Amino acid sequence: MARRVYFITGTDTGVGKTVFAALLTRALRERGDRVAALKPICSGGRGDARRLREAMGKGLSLDEVNPWHFRAPLSPLLTARLEHRRVTRAQVMAHTRATAGRFEWVVVEGAGGLLSPMGEGFDSRDLIVALRAIPIVVCPNRLGAVNQILLVLTALPKSIANLAQIILMNPPRPSVASRTNLELMAEFLSEARVHTLDWLGKNPFSALVGRRPSVRKTLDGVVASSL
Repeated sequence: MARRVYFITGTDTGVGKTVFAALLTRALRERGDRVAALKPICSGGRGDARRLREAMGKGLSLDEVNPWHFRAPLSPLLTARLEHRRVTRAQVMAHTRATAGRFEWVVVEGAGGLLSPMGEGFDSRDLIVALRAIPIVVCPNRLGAVNQILLVLTALPKSIANLAQIILMNPPRPSVASRTNLELMAEFLSEARVHTLDWLGKNPFSALVGRRPSVRKTLDGVVASSL
């Protein structure tokens, strides 16, 4: 296996997992490390997988980044069944392990939230445990974020939850909640494991965002606190 496996999950769908996975992949690559980015299962299009492939420098084919993809924008489990197809944890694990052996780091992005069904009888939590991955939990920085994050951490085995990194995705306009969530989360987790990511605008995949000092500080902090 790779030296490190990061698994990007979230408190819900559409919270910014792909944005952060792409930024982290590029940051690791710019350090000079060999890094793979995987989105094993996509539904409703392959845009996320294409962005991850771009972030890693196209070292893998699109089908290697994203071996299973389905048309309907539904839970991967449901859309696979609509297409009379079946994805198992063993298949995803075999592909991830085969890929990981070629790289120092692997960034894996899940589908939906932590417990959203990804295939027959498994979800992101099952993959995190099987891969012994470092979970990165992405959550919009808004009212209710602390509760949502703590629910995700509670759902993970304690030994793995203790490794988790938290990314609070800042809104375009700060609120009282977004300004205070970081301090509140620090009462439950060490400050080194809780990070905020500034609003990146309408084009968060711009080549320039990784060079913003605040973004770079967040990415460096995630890597440093998980070594």
